[in-house]
Amino acid sequence: MVEKLTLSTSASHLDRLEEQRHTTPDFPFRVCQDFWFSDGNVILSAGSFAFKVHRGQLERHAEIFQTMLSIPQPENADSTINLCDSPTDVYHLLRALYDGLYFRQPFVQDFPFLASVLRLSCKYFICIPRRQCLERLQTYFPATLAEWDRRERMSLAPDGHYDPRHEIPSPIHVINLARELNVGSILPAAFYDLARYGTSRIASGAEPLPHLVLEGPSSENSPVSATTTDSTHVLLSHDDLVLTFRGRETLQRSVASFLDAQVKGRAPAGGCTGGQACRDAFYFIALNTLRAVGGIAAGRDGDPLFTLAQMIDMLHHTEWVDGQFLRGLPMCGKCREEFIPAVHAGRQAIWEQIPAWFGLEPYDILKARDEELNERDMYP
Repeated sequence: MVEKLTLSTSASHLDRLEEQRHTTPDFPFRVCQDFWFSDGNVILSAGSFAFKVHRGQLERHAEIFQTMLSIPQPENADSTINLCDSPTDVYHLLRALYDGLYFRQPFVQDFPFLASVLRLSCKYFICIPRRQCLERLQTYFPATLAEWDRRERMSLAPDGHYDPRHEIPSPIHVINLARELNVGSILPAAFYDLARYGTSRIASGAEPLPHLVLEGPSSENSPVSATTTDSTHVLLSHDDLVLTFRGRETLQRSVASFLDAQVKGRAPAGGCTGGQACRDAFYFIALNTLRAVGGIAAGRDGDPLFTLAQMIDMLHHTEWVDGQFLRGLPMCGKCREEFIPAVHAGRQAIWEQIPAWFGLEPYDILKARDEELNERDMYP
């Protein structure tokens, strides 16, 4: 198991890491040709994999390896570290250290790489990759409504079809990773994203992430040649599953609360020139919102931010016939001027309450804690 991220750089933590170090690996191992350098001077073993890399490269990025490699070695022997990490995580970390941390679109394909690098950069106090991984996660699971709206626009196909599931990893994986590594700032958006799924899909879990495999017998120098997954779905913890369902119920109630406060029976604005037409327009908005028109069709009935935004879109839909001309919903300019800011304020209010609805601390506390981790000297 990978250790959970802590802020501690105590001797006990270093002792646990030094216990992973041995003079010689228990060969035979599956040698990873991608990271088996003829001039390497450190052997890392993880599971059934072995990697021969450069001591200076490890120490340059993580001083903790200096401690692990400081014990004198027998003459003409390579230093060896037996890691208690998954070989997939070690492989991806070495990719990041040797080749740089580059991400490609779509993010869903990069997520296994990112998760491995983040996990080990937290464990071994490797600051720059950790920060890069967090920034990538925060792009898709942000802490502000403006950034969330930008993410949603990025998920639209050129024809306007909304399908982020091929672009963005399952929020179940994101929530589990954030819990494992104590990264709180991405949790509100991840829980909100997950709550938009159907309840059966939430309970069923996510497809497992791929892990690396080697070809050939264990004694061969075999490159990493493929990835595979097992058939067991990844589930939320029981506590997080309950939080998701409770939060989803609250999200759905928030739409009804907004309708009661801002739409149903809304009085025309001062200086209204539409009269009954404006009252009819508000009735139309309330009725179609209650029917979840668009939400259910788009698979977003548990998405109040989208539902409220649709109320503004209804004002501009050219579905009303005026003689031979099409025009938007018949609401006067004064009523629009009052209603649109009310919708924006309602969306912001929902966004600010999301952490509490999912049993989390406020955004500012979650962000401050993550920023403290980024800014603190993480080296032992």
